[in-house]
Amino acid sequence: MNRGLILKFENLVQLRVACRQLRTLSYRKVYRAQWKPVQSSAHPVWSVLLYPQFWQKDKLISVALPQRRHLATKEETKKKKKKIPLTTGEVEIRQKMTVEELARAMGKDIDHIYEALLYTDIDLDSLEPDSVLHEDHIKLIVKKSGMKYKSAKLKEEKERENTDAVKRPPADPAVLTPRPPVVTILGHVDHGKTTLLDSLRKTQVASMEAGGITQHIGAFLVHLPSGEKITFLDTPGHAAFSAMRARGTNVTDIVILVVAAEDGVMQQTIESIQHAKNAGVPLILAINKCDKPEADPERVKKELLAHDVVCEEFGGDVQAVNISALKGENLMVLAEATVALAEMLELKADSAGLVEGTVIESCKDRGKGPVTTAIIQRGTLRKGCVLVAGKTWAKVRFMFDENGKAVDAASPGIPVEIMGWKEVPSAGDEILEVESEQRAREVVSWRTYVEQQEKMKREVEVIEAKQKEHRMEYEKQQQKLGRLTWRQRKAVLYKANKHLMFSKPKERTEMDKNVLSVIVKGDVDGSVEAILNILDSYDADDECKLDIIHFGMGDISETDINLAEAFNGVVFGFSVKANNSIKQLAAKKGIKIKLHTIIYKFIEDLKDELNSRLPPSVVENTIGEASVLNIFSITVGKSKIPVAGCRVQKGLLDKKMKFKLIRNRDVIWKGSLSSLRHHKDDVQVIKTGMDCGLSLDQYIEFTIGDEIICYEEKEVKQTTSWDPGF
Repeated sequence: MNRGLILKFENLVQLRVACRQLRTLSYRKVYRAQWKPVQSSAHPVWSVLLYPQFWQKDKLISVALPQRRHLATKEETKKKKKKIPLTTGEVEIRQKMTVEELARAMGKDIDHIYEALLYTDIDLDSLEPDSVLHEDHIKLIVKKSGMKYKSAKLKEEKERENTDAVKRPPADPAVLTPRPPVVTILGHVDHGKTTLLDSLRKTQVASMEAGGITQHIGAFLVHLPSGEKITFLDTPGHAAFSAMRARGTNVTDIVILVVAAEDGVMQQTIESIQHAKNAGVPLILAINKCDKPEADPERVKKELLAHDVVCEEFGGDVQAVNISALKGENLMVLAEATVALAEMLELKADSAGLVEGTVIESCKDRGKGPVTTAIIQRGTLRKGCVLVAGKTWAKVRFMFDENGKAVDAASPGIPVEIMGWKEVPSAGDEILEVESEQRAREVVSWRTYVEQQEKMKREVEVIEAKQKEHRMEYEKQQQKLGRLTWRQRKAVLYKANKHLMFSKPKERTEMDKNVLSVIVKGDVDGSVEAILNILDSYDADDECKLDIIHFGMGDISETDINLAEAFNGVVFGFSVKANNSIKQLAAKKGIKIKLHTIIYKFIEDLKDELNSRLPPSVVENTIGEASVLNIFSITVGKSKIPVAGCRVQKGLLDKKMKFKLIRNRDVIWKGSLSSLRHHKDDVQVIKTGMDCGLSLDQYIEFTIGDEIICYEEKEVKQTTSWDPGF
């Protein structure tokens, strides 16, 4: 054999062995060795292939290896290698986790993450240990690894030091001085509460109230001829203002319960008694409108016995005074009874030190800015005092009494209007004086922080509940689709979402459900609060969803109009105004503005708006009834058509109307007639007692005893089932 061929054959065998060893080394994992690129050798691999006879086996390996990557040493590997704790069961995941962080959380190496991401839409070549993974991919990796995932809880911040402002300790009884009593007038709507206060103040407050109904709390200081002072709170009697009445009793010393002599005890009368009992405040009964012929004060006293209000003449401790607020009869007797009860209570307060009080009402005045009506309970309020209420603070700029006259100081028991607030506080907030503006900012910051923490906890609970709900829905859906092929699944999902895919975004929202989006604006905080309390009672979401997208105080603004346009909503205003430019803008954008000054008219208009969003219901009016007495068929072309021989039992059959076939009380068919005959003649109407033959627009086999009903459909406007209670 030729020696040259033998040498070539041996060289080829050696080359094959060398390549096999290279392949083995390149795929072997030695202590998770890392490969590093190096510069190319002076003897490239192609030279080996061209001249194999000049290279030995060991030289082939030594030349070819540098063309790949060299292995890291054991010492380098040990330094870089970290012990990874093995995790079983649940893995805590969070958003924006990197590959390395996920591997550490799962107790796996990085190669495991890469393996789990095979056959996914991720480009593994561009994936580095510090690459951020999408949340869906994180969940997929955990599931593929046979583990469960849970969202990592928010890291608890380092506990902040409580910097809130608190009330001072009780004062020494020796330094207390007498103060005017705070008297709240309670009672049913239109029983004369404001008229009574009007007579005491000798002003015309009642004539200024919208519809003669008090819409918010008024605080007034009344000077009696005897020199005594009484602070009166006039609360609304309407059912919508229950929260205001409750707030009024919390700052009061005495409650005057006004009951009309001709009406007796009513719903808000009972509620007012309950408010007084809850606050532990003594009652004085004022039986009003005693000048009317139908007045019966004794009946009122007897009715009150059922509610544990026992007058003195029945052995109780409640003073009862018969008055006429309109004519001013016995008003001084009522005032003297109030002063006598106040003396028995020995009402005193500390007029020195830091101020404490309560916000009775708040609003945003166009000229004055945020304004509050408050009652001072401790200390003396002066200009320049720094106050905190809720999550806002104020440096007192001006103070006014109930007549709008500027005052320099307000002592305990005196109502006062305060200017200088940064934001509008809520009615019922506690007012506390602090040492400086910096201290006020600290208090507001702390209260805001506490509210944010509580909000975050609530949001986490809601998120976890939603996740659980979505997971259950997804699992149910997967169980339904589990037996289908992927083509069948795709077809089912396409059919389910087809009506949404080809509709515009605006049409999609309308298709989901009927929604009334409202923006509520009020003159004062208490009015907005009362309206929101009413809207909270809405329980007809299945008919039309009521969505409150914004609420606040002040006149209607351009922002309200733009917001209403975005949500296709309606702007409702209570005791506020909208200037001409706002009205023109709303008309241009097709936005409704509803302005009211009386609460029940506000609610009626809201219900009308809800009714307009409800689809009309279809009602069937029966016109005639016929019974099938005989059955036969006729041939038209090549097809047989069933014909029913009928007799009209009631009303008439009109071919233009709609018909339905009833068998054993079940509706078998609905539609129209293809023919209606009487003695071989085509007719339009068959009257009571007449016989006829008829056929349907659909092939239906008749049975003797079937009923044919002729009816017409009418659309009837629906009304909401929501009842706000008044």
